[in-house]
Amino acid sequence: MSLDEIKKEFTEQVKLRAYDDKYIDKGEEREILQLALTRGVTVDSARSALGQVCESNGYVLESSVLREVKELLEIQAGNDGKIDQKEFNDAVALAKRKTQGKKNDVAVKRMVCEIIDDNAFKIKTGMFSNWYAGVKKEIGLA
Repeated sequence: MSLDEIKKEFTEQVKLRAYDDKYIDKGEEREILQLALTRGVTVDSARSALGQVCESNGYVLESSVLREVKELLEIQAGNDGKIDQKEFNDAVALAKRKTQGKKNDVAVKRMVCEIIDDNAFKIKTGMFSNWYAGVKKEIGLA
């Protein structure tokens, strides 16, 4: 297969998976990257091409959203070492905007909570309340 044929097939696979919702989740991204690897394309090249195809077609790439939200949380936690409720809400708002309405509020909050938990960010709670535990209960993670 020539390089042009591989690029064309790759682009078609991305479009095929994003056709209905214009959203490439982590599972679809993994499938696309595995397809590229079987064609001899490096992971970095495949990720780059995937990002370019998504950007040029207006598709949302979930891994990009997750990366941006994680970067925001790292900056916010850098101030005092903890994530407070306002910072959490800011991260949710960023994720909501970046997913372009493809995910509902519960899914977006779950996404942010998973990033916080996976990266062991500390949570700033009130003296008598734990807002984060309430959020996790609300979205079904607790």
